Amino acid sequence: MTALRPETATVSTWAPFASKVYRALWIAQLVSNLGTWMQTVGAQWLLVDQPHAAILVSLVQTATTLPVMLLVIPAGVLADLVDKRRLLIGAQSAMALTAAVLAVSTAAGHTTPTVLLTLLFLLGCGSALTMPTWQSIQPELVPREQIPAASALNGLSVNGARAVGPAIAGVLVSIAGPTFVFALNAVSFVGIVVVLVLWRRPVKEETLPVERPFAALQAGMRYVRSGPAIRRVLLRAVLFIIPASALWALLPVVAHEKLGLSSSGYGVMLGALGVGAVGGGLSFAVLRRQLTATRMVTLSAVLFGAATLVTAMVDRLPLVLLALVIAGVGWPLAMSTFNSTMLLMLPAWVRARGMSVYTLLFMGGQAIGSLLWGALANAIGVEKALLLAAALLAFCAVSVLWWPIRQDATGFDMTPLAYWPEPYVVCEPDPADGPVLILQNYTVPKESVDQFLTDMARVGRSRQRTGAMEWRIYRDVGAADRYVEAFVVRSWEEHMRQHQVRLTAQDERNERRVAEFAIGEDRTTHLIAVADAK
Repeated sequence: MTALRPETATVSTWAPFASKVYRALWIAQLVSNLGTWMQTVGAQWLLVDQPHAAILVSLVQTATTLPVMLLVIPAGVLADLVDKRRLLIGAQSAMALTAAVLAVSTAAGHTTPTVLLTLLFLLGCGSALTMPTWQSIQPELVPREQIPAASALNGLSVNGARAVGPAIAGVLVSIAGPTFVFALNAVSFVGIVVVLVLWRRPVKEETLPVERPFAALQAGMRYVRSGPAIRRVLLRAVLFIIPASALWALLPVVAHEKLGLSSSGYGVMLGALGVGAVGGGLSFAVLRRQLTATRMVTLSAVLFGAATLVTAMVDRLPLVLLALVIAGVGWPLAMSTFNSTMLLMLPAWVRARGMSVYTLLFMGGQAIGSLLWGALANAIGVEKALLLAAALLAFCAVSVLWWPIRQDATGFDMTPLAYWPEPYVVCEPDPADGPVLILQNYTVPKESVDQFLTDMARVGRSRQRTGAMEWRIYRDVGAADRYVEAFVVRSWEEHMRQHQVRLTAQDERNERRVAEFAIGEDRTTHLIAVADAK
């Protein structure tokens, strides 16, 4: 029997609800998610009688997701530079106002397709600002060991609203029309704003000036690029999302052409996915006690792949519905694993930027995958396209043998830790001075060289994640056992961020392995580039 993993053995699915702020925000977010799904149905219904309705209805989804694709990376940068609570209050308030304008405009009869799509685009911009910010505050709301459970509960909120929201909206639209659901969506944002206003988020003292946006963007991308474990999670996400998007994209065609169902029958199929997703969200914490992140991803791919295979080959509705429930279980298991693993691997100073990269890959993978699978189904048929998707999901499951998630993310200690001594200077550099060259000398006995170089590779990645543009280890040909570490940082201000903000306990653990080889007490040299001589 698999032993319980210590860090999750006592964490239940509902443990994050012990936090009053998390509980209040989760309830408010659930209401807002319901409002969003009801708005989508109302918007589509408003367009069904318009000329060229098919293309207009499809543009509803485009109008809400395109801004996320365009703005989520800048939004992640912004979230790491400003107060996240205030940013969320501003974004949610703006979305409430935009939704209210949509309701009033519709009531007055002024909501043309152009007006509707424009307002939906603006709401999508608000979603782009919200996504990485919302994800990055989760570690502030619950203890570290509860982050996987919190990710599962957040997924439960999204999937539960997806399962219930359209059905509620269908009834309300038929009774009161689209205006009513638009108004409800506007009101649904109020709860989040109220909870955020009441939340007394601790304010951190900042001794350094705010990062410039472009420099912050570069720092965020450098962190992701220099983190092999993070890149591995992103790779696993892409390997799952691209083939999994086939089932979501082709399900309407399966319902209509293969099973001969009406729109209500298609709704039942979506409901089966929703029921499975709720079950997957509720079982996530239990499974995490038994399975590593890699095995969770494997299980998700197997479940979703098997469901895709059945959907491709079976034309009996009860069996297809059972398969969709299984697919629904697999989806949140994968999404919660990816989300929580990323959160656990990212330190606070770059968390929103890292999560914005994940969100872009997730949303982009679904959008591009849906387009590719639609084109492929048109060329070779829906059944063959789904069979190919099932095969790729099988490959996703097997590929963990070569590309596992590098280690369980709970083993990463991302606690901020300013352990570097302040550099000795005889004249205080200007923050903009640079580039800065930092040199570190080591004496390494011959028998320890191989282990030293292995450990220094980890140190080098740490330097690059926290700000180094270049890093290299050199051997001194004038001394038998002398090695010199050299890395370059863009400016003195950037280097001070390494000292004061960006280092973590994980970085300190990596450096401790090579500290015994460092030479002398004053073992680090700082060199600042000077202007070219005339």
